[in-house]
Amino acid sequence: MMSGNKCIRGGIVYHPLFKKETGTAMIFLIPAIVIIGVFNIFPAFYSLILTFFDWNGFSPTKTFVGLRNFQTLFTSHEVLNSIVVTLIYSVAVTFGSMIMSLLIAVNLDRDIKGKVIYRVLYFLPVVTPTVASGIVWKYLFDPTNGVVNSLLATFSISGPSWLSDPKWALLSVSIVGIWKRMGFGMIIYLAALQGIPKSLYEAARIDGASEGILLRYIKIPLLLPTSLFLAITGLIESFQVFDLVYVMTYGGPINATDVMGFLLYRYGFKYFNLGYASSIAVAMFGILFVLSMIQWRFTKGGEVY
Repeated sequence: MMSGNKCIRGGIVYHPLFKKETGTAMIFLIPAIVIIGVFNIFPAFYSLILTFFDWNGFSPTKTFVGLRNFQTLFTSHEVLNSIVVTLIYSVAVTFGSMIMSLLIAVNLDRDIKGKVIYRVLYFLPVVTPTVASGIVWKYLFDPTNGVVNSLLATFSISGPSWLSDPKWALLSVSIVGIWKRMGFGMIIYLAALQGIPKSLYEAARIDGASEGILLRYIKIPLLLPTSLFLAITGLIESFQVFDLVYVMTYGGPINATDVMGFLLYRYGFKYFNLGYASSIAVAMFGILFVLSMIQWRFTKGGEVY
């Protein structure tokens, strides 16, 4: 139905300029759509197709192997070890950074001198390139000349071989991961804390509540949606770790830090078994998809956060 210069369809009013603006917007979106299609969508689908083939990336022909890559994937002890290592790293980094972020945010939410400077300093690791951070921390963890063991020696403690000992390597990488992520969590927690009504604090203080009581019974319960958001996004991000492991340990020692991202790299770009590497990528996608659906379910599509 037409009303003046407007068109009414299903109760929604469309202006004649709507079509023109939509067409103009689509024209400007074409470059972005082409880039996303070529560098994101097409590689994803092509990777899925490669899981059914045995290909080294150079041969003009690909050998069809059906589900053999997936059969190898689900029966490989190497893959199982990689999944376990990735899960341990992801849980340690996610929840370790959340605890540190909360403690820092609670303290920086107070009226203290220089809190803006402290916020900047704590956030710096987030914007520091991961490769540069990994190289610096690799020197800090050096068992002979590293700063960490030198500090421990002042307390008459003999520091371990952080990155070359299978018992300590994953913990060392996880510490760097926590250090890298806690600044992001601090910013999110600070924003959530500043959204809590001050009247709740005032009422509790009138009743004689201490800072510990405020944290336990007011701040932490009201921060649960934020904590859920940080937990899910942290797990998703940590599960894709690669560059930190590549720089610091190269997956060793004895596969102690052989996360799935590095396992994928090794089979794809060291052994040139692109079919098997693609099956690892698909498995990672499946795990991350499940985590994303959990986030979507518990946050009701982002509405809770």
